[in-house]
Amino acid sequence: MKTLVDIDEKILREAMKVSEAVTKKEAITLALQELIKSKLRLKLRGLAGSGLLDTRLPELKKSRHRRIKVHGEIRGETR
Repeated sequence: MKTLVDIDEKILREAMKVSEAVTKKEAITLALQELIKSKLRLKLRGLAGSGLLDTRLPELKKSRHRRIKVHGEIRGETR
């Protein structure tokens, strides 16, 4: 999808440098992915001790497997 966005060039160049992204699109995609992961981690941290999250090892392994499968499919990878 094409979108017109006004992005500070200095910030974009810095993001490309630290992420080692080759293109602006790659830098922006990486930044959005990191933002999503960060926000999800915060939500997960908020569930700690609530009893809503099953933290037994077998359940955590199943969750990790599902996450890897979904993210691999999103990126066009297969695992």
